[in-house]
Amino acid sequence: MRLLRALLALGAVTLLAILGFHAGGAGQAAPLPAVALRQVAGGLASPVQLTHAGDRSGRLFIVEQAGRIRILKDGRLLPRPFLDIQEKVTSGGELGLLSVAFHPRYAENGRFYLNYTTGEGERLRSVIAEYRVSADVDVAAGAERVLLEVSQPFRNHNGGLNLFGPDGMLYIGLGDGGSARDPLNNGQRLDTLLGKILRVDVDGGTPYRVPPDNPFVDRAGARGEIWAYGLRNPWRFSFDRRTGRLFAADVGQNHLEEVDIVERGKNYGWRIMEGTSCHIPETGCSRQGLELPIAEYDRAGGCSITGGYVYRGSRLPALAGRYLFGDYCSGRIWALTETGSNRWTMAPLLSSDLRITSFGEDASAELYVVDHSGAVYLLVAR
Repeated sequence: MRLLRALLALGAVTLLAILGFHAGGAGQAAPLPAVALRQVAGGLASPVQLTHAGDRSGRLFIVEQAGRIRILKDGRLLPRPFLDIQEKVTSGGELGLLSVAFHPRYAENGRFYLNYTTGEGERLRSVIAEYRVSADVDVAAGAERVLLEVSQPFRNHNGGLNLFGPDGMLYIGLGDGGSARDPLNNGQRLDTLLGKILRVDVDGGTPYRVPPDNPFVDRAGARGEIWAYGLRNPWRFSFDRRTGRLFAADVGQNHLEEVDIVERGKNYGWRIMEGTSCHIPETGCSRQGLELPIAEYDRAGGCSITGGYVYRGSRLPALAGRYLFGDYCSGRIWALTETGSNRWTMAPLLSSDLRITSFGEDASAELYVVDHSGAVYLLVAR
């Protein structure tokens, strides 16, 4: 995510070549419904994520970048934060408290997992840490157990999402470490956790267990935590509730923003490629062994993609099965529809003036849009 590009002047959307999007043989996507955004919370300080705890409480948890988690309960933002760790967090630009993931058995064990940045200069690092709820269900306990720390060579491209998969494993998104054009080639190196999506078992060891079915467990010189690689900045990703497929939006360099379906052990191309275009080298790069995106757009559409969800709610049945995502800089939201085997069509769903940092899903699979300017919106029929 590039938080500093919100004022970029943007023209009309230009859709680029989409992998498998060819005439002939592909089905036609049904028309998109008319939708709108209804504000459900305001007065927030730089919110970057919304999620739920899976505890049937109906509460929504909103992460504020500086280091607080707020609760939206019965339509009201509680004045007391669920958690406040501002003294630990280094925030600003792309740094901060970037996500929370509640354990699949949170209702029983009260455990949840943060992804935040801390330190300065050579001590800057991403921290994955476990916390627990207190006796008061609306307030967390203060004790921290650190699972993982990853040194960050620069102040951008931290990734930042923790997310439990349908397999009960914790998936962790980490960017390539920052600067521009991945100067350390972290995206393609298997000896570093940067530029990857990781997969760990928080229940199987101390501080965690590397699942034995991870793809690089037995490869010499490779980190066993790695699930997929070749990513620049996988800021937001999600699992389809119905199919279990992992959709990731990877923020581009200067040209293309992309959507990937992430699978075990696959290489998504960065820094060799940016989307479907050669990056290093600029021409004549080899695509052998690389997974290309299912969709992409250029700077006419925006400058920093924000991943969303495959819609599985009930309010908007015409959106069922479509992947919704947006752009931080342009405020545009698109729907991506699978029209055949490995064939996708991308169409604009709505325009907004929001700085979209995240999409969120409640327990009923209804979708929310998080605005970095300080509000949260529910996606509704217009």
